[in-house]
Amino acid sequence: MEMIKTSSLTYEYPVRDEEGEIKGTFRAIDGVEINAKTGDFIAILGHNGSGKSTLAKHLNALLLPTEGTVTVNGIDTRDGKRIWDIRQSAGMVFQNPDNQIIASVVEEDVAFGPENIGIPTEKIWERVDEGLDAVGMQEYRTASPNHLSGGQKQRVAIAGVVAIHPKCIIMDESTAMLDPLGRQEVLNTVRRLNREENMTVIWITHYMEEVTDADCIFVMNEGKVVMQGTPREVFSRAEELEKLKLDVPQVTRLADRLRKKGLDIPKGILHMEELTEAICRLK
Repeated sequence: MEMIKTSSLTYEYPVRDEEGEIKGTFRAIDGVEINAKTGDFIAILGHNGSGKSTLAKHLNALLLPTEGTVTVNGIDTRDGKRIWDIRQSAGMVFQNPDNQIIASVVEEDVAFGPENIGIPTEKIWERVDEGLDAVGMQEYRTASPNHLSGGQKQRVAIAGVVAIHPKCIIMDESTAMLDPLGRQEVLNTVRRLNREENMTVIWITHYMEEVTDADCIFVMNEGKVVMQGTPREVFSRAEELEKLKLDVPQVTRLADRLRKKGLDIPKGILHMEELTEAICRLK
């Protein structure tokens, strides 16, 4: 089943002059077509200003299309009567966890989402337990978020989304403010939810190493999808990505350099184990 589908999605921001009067529009999204089935791990890449975060806000109806359509779990996001159904189906985790954590105790913050959508009180704490278990933060349930690391805070934000029981989680550059250890913690958590709970994941990032195991990658530029395919297909086009101000995983770049030196290394190497095996075969 299609969890997320955009059809000819276009979005224009109003452009205002110094007096605040609208003098025109800026097309941030231009005819985007993206499909994600239940259980998919979809990555969206693009440099700053490419439109990927604007796209993310359409996937749980924070923004509505200027033209085209977005459906979430079969619901058109323009259907204002079903806005909570949409946001319960597709939860979003933002870049800065401090903007998403509102309570002074971890368990109360995780409880906020279920309470807000009308879950009965006796069921809320079951949801809190599920959310904290899912992200490995049960031991911190009575802690203050202020005492947590960046990666731990982001895992609490994810727990709050998981407690709503979404079928899809949208990660809008959710690792951008974290150190490498924090990024890996969050990525491992979301991969586990994807794999074990069959949760659809929309992962928006500019860290190439985070998406080497995605089912499909969409690359955006100037509001359009300009490239799509498996990680191996996309990262085999390193020169095109460079023109879009994007990089490839470090191991992919190393393999490309070895190939240019004359070694018979295949294109699209994604993992160090693959590169090691390819080099060993040369002997």
